[in-house]
Amino acid sequence: MIDINNTKTKNIDIIHMKNEYLEVVVTNYGCTIMKFFCMDKEGQFEDVVLGYETVEQYFQCDAYLGGVIGRVANRIDQGTFTLDGKTYKLEINNPPNHLHGGNSGFNNQIFDYKIIDDVTVQFVYLSKDKEEGYPGNLQLTVTYRLENNRLVIKYNATSDKDTIINVTNHSYFNLSAKKENILDHYLQVKADEFACIDKNGLPTGWIEDVTRTPFDFREETRILDSIELPHPQVVLAKGIDHPFLFNSDTNQITLTDRKSGRRLVVSTTLPGAQIYTANYLEGKIGKYKQKYNPRDAICLETQFLPNEINIREDAEMILRKGKTYESMTSYCFDVIEDEKS
Repeated sequence: MIDINNTKTKNIDIIHMKNEYLEVVVTNYGCTIMKFFCMDKEGQFEDVVLGYETVEQYFQCDAYLGGVIGRVANRIDQGTFTLDGKTYKLEINNPPNHLHGGNSGFNNQIFDYKIIDDVTVQFVYLSKDKEEGYPGNLQLTVTYRLENNRLVIKYNATSDKDTIINVTNHSYFNLSAKKENILDHYLQVKADEFACIDKNGLPTGWIEDVTRTPFDFREETRILDSIELPHPQVVLAKGIDHPFLFNSDTNQITLTDRKSGRRLVVSTTLPGAQIYTANYLEGKIGKYKQKYNPRDAICLETQFLPNEINIREDAEMILRKGKTYESMTSYCFDVIEDEKS
């Protein structure tokens, strides 16, 4: 079932998607997921993402809560990249780097949309040539579909010039419905390697084995047991804010809150994810009059290796003219019956 509510702002709507298992509230402003309801082991239907009550509040949002990020997620070194011998300069909105597509990235754009059926919404946006400095007219389609207990997001893009693309969703998850922070959540990531960052959060190109580091989540691990360890990379990021490189092509991330029984399994066609423990939330007031502080949520941002265009000649984020970019990420919610000790 899909319902649409108009907002006070022209051309921006709020779309309610609901089936037996999930309810997702999204807006065509940035394809932003505003609310995400699922059941706990007691049958309580609660909201498990951070966000704001009104669309208008997102206009001043600086934490990218729930938005689609692009053209390129994460940072680009010095806001500069070279493609086919030509150097492009992007907006420096996170000095000294370019971050999340710039100040007018996809999370700040109004998408056209249409209802495909009673569980599917398709959003469309034309990112014009030189928008935020990127080459090519990029036609992006983002499709949200409820499939039983899964939300499936599909991304599709074409460009009339060679360009780069690395889109993701930036939802902040807290499976306790923010009754607690996420330090007692358990995380499992099918990744043997993670990418190191510099003091500005930029991936340096150095890839490290997760073995004997706080980044080893190959077995289910309580977040608190990793995030406080005195590893230089954890200290640098004030927590986890790093790309993980998957060793599997399905069900790569599992997040569990044993108290509520909620479990989230993320599966993607992309090669990695930026995992971020909300280290820089600064006490702003969100929906339900809740204050958002560090560690109140975790982001599981599936994507290519950030800054890859400046690291590898054969960067996967390069989209050639006439070719099609396609990716899929699904968020599957279920319940574990008993809390483990």
